[in-house]
Order: sequence, then structure tokens, then C-alpha cells
Amino acid sequence: MAIQGKPPSLFCHQFQCSLYSPTASKSLLFGGSFQSRAQHLCRKPLRLSCSRSNANEPQDDYLIDAPVSAGDGFSFSGGKYSDEANPSDEWFKRGKYVKAHPVGGTGEKAKDPIFGLTMGAGSQASGDVFRWFCVESGNADNHTVILIHGFPSQAYSYRKVLPVLSKNYRAIAFDWLGFGFSDKPQPRYGFDYSLGEYVSALESFVNEVAPNKVSLVVQGYFSPVVVKYASKHQEKLNDLILLNPPLTAKHANLPSTLSIFSNFLLGEIFSQAYVEEMKVILMDKSWKVQTTVCWGQRDRWLSYDQVEDLCESSNHKLIELPMAGHHVQEDCGEEIGGIISGVISRRILR
Repeated sequence: MAIQGKPPSLFCHQFQCSLYSPTASKSLLFGGSFQSRAQHLCRKPLRLSCSRSNANEPQDDYLIDAPVSAGDGFSFSGGKYSDEANPSDEWFKRGKYVKAHPVGGTGEKAKDPIFGLTMGAGSQASGDVFRWFCVESGNADNHTVILIHGFPSQAYSYRKVLPVLSKNYRAIAFDWLGFGFSDKPQPRYGFDYSLGEYVSALESFVNEVAPNKVSLVVQGYFSPVVVKYASKHQEKLNDLILLNPPLTAKHANLPSTLSIFSNFLLGEIFSQAYVEEMKVILMDKSWKVQTTVCWGQRDRWLSYDQVEDLCESSNHKLIELPMAGHHVQEDCGEEIGGIISGVISRRILR
């Protein structure tokens, strides 16, 4: 069910203040109300290197937690960095809210774990069903392709891919719970951000937006969630496309830039056990989903070692992108859009 909404307020982001203060308390990390505007503005932006597909073009940088004068105006987990006009305003206008997955817990209002004070609206669940922000493009009668962002990222990262896919497909890019413009409830108050909960939540969202078979595209560190979901619903998938997923034991070790989160919200998803489980699923003989791995070879976080061998031994197609880094959809959006379109069309025509 799609609903209309207003852009979330400035200080309701899942990871506010954490980039400049690794020792910040959970009350601040998870949308607390004690952060001052001065603290918010003194954060250091997270720099994501984006190498363009044209070697003659200069390397660009995608800045998160930076004002619009330096970046795209988004905060680390999505939403607006500041109240000034920026690209996030136009992006929000293109989207809608979809309600999917019941809110768990007792319905008690989220409270700060230290002082016990009731937290702001940004840390509360919205009613009985969560709100997911998504942007949809293309003919609703066409085959559905769902674009799933990684970490740190948001649906906005697929802005260059959507126009390409919309020519032949119905393409949907959404923000995970806890990211972008979607709901960001305080942990233990409706959603605990575990792998199991994310898998269940993804099932609810997919069933809400696409009653028929779908193609799933997922980038980076949220791949274990999507592969786990796919293993339980293989009949639902036309195919699966993985963009720089963590596939090896080395990939389970978060880079230093992101390791500060390993003990908080997403540590379980990034554990070696779940990366290994994903690898086992993808290599199992019972895995019937047509799978393609696209790999940006300039990934500074995940090594290419063993990726080719794994794809060959499991009979998964591997597409190498020499000029792309970890966030493939940012680095070469139009190119990866064309690749996704081609992979899906070949599968549908069979």
C-alpha cells in the first residue's frame, strides 16, 4: 500500500554523530535527541571514491554527511543533511511510502537507554506497519526489478540506473528500514536490525510491491540478507544480480571506515558466519536461481581474490567492471543499468 508523506526532519537519522565520534553512546547512534546542531555540523564527511567509466574523466568523490556545497546533501543513513535545498528534496518528491512488515514489540514508546527519557519521533515506529521509502520507474505491467542498496548507501545510489531499466522494466529502488527516508525505529522497540528480521522484512516488502516473479539486484554488505531471503523463495525470483558482495572469509572483516558499526546496528549481518552461510547457499546444488556477480575491480574494501574461482566453481556468471569501485551503481550507473537489463532480458526470453 502506497502512502504519501513529508520529508523526515533533520535530526532523525539512524547513525547521527557516529562518524565524528566512534565512542558516542547508543542513544546518539540510534537517533537520540541529545545531539546539538553544532555537533551535527562538525562531523567529518565520509568520502566514497567514484571512478568514472571514461578514463579521461577525473576521479569523482561521493560525499555523505556533507553540505550540498560539497556533496549531494544526504546524511550518512539517508535523509537530509541540512535544511537548505539540495538533491534529496527532488529525490524525495519522486518517491512514495509503502507500508510493509508489522511492527514488533509491545508498542511501548522508545526510550533513551541511559536516561530513560522518551525519544523523538525519528526513533519511534510509525504505527503498526513500517513505512518504506521507494522510488519507482517504468511501466507497472512490465517485469519488476527491485534494486537493493548496500551499506553505507541508500536507494538514491541507483538514481542513474533507474532511467535505463525503466525503458523495459518496472524498476523499484527502496531504502532499508533504518536507512534513507524509511522508518528508523530505536532497536528493541519494534525492530532489532538482526539478519533474521531483515530477511522477514524484505519478504514483506517484496510481497507488497510485486505479487509476481521479480529480479533482485543487491549491492555490497546487504547481500547476505537478500541471498538468505532468496534461498527460502527461489520460486519467486527470475534471477539475482550481486554487485560487489562479500563472498570470502576476508570479506567478513569490515574496513576500518565502517568497523565502528560492527558492535552496534549491523554487526550480525557482517559476521563471518553469515558471509560463509551466503557462500554455502550460492554453491549448493539445490540453488536454482540464475545468479550473476558484477564486480567493480577498484573496490577498496573487498578484495577480488577468490571471487573468480568461486563464481567458476558455482557456475555463476561473473562480469568485471575495471573502472568501478565498491559502489558500482555510483561509479557507472548507466553501464550497470545496461548490464542488468541485458541479463534479465536473456533470462525472460528463455
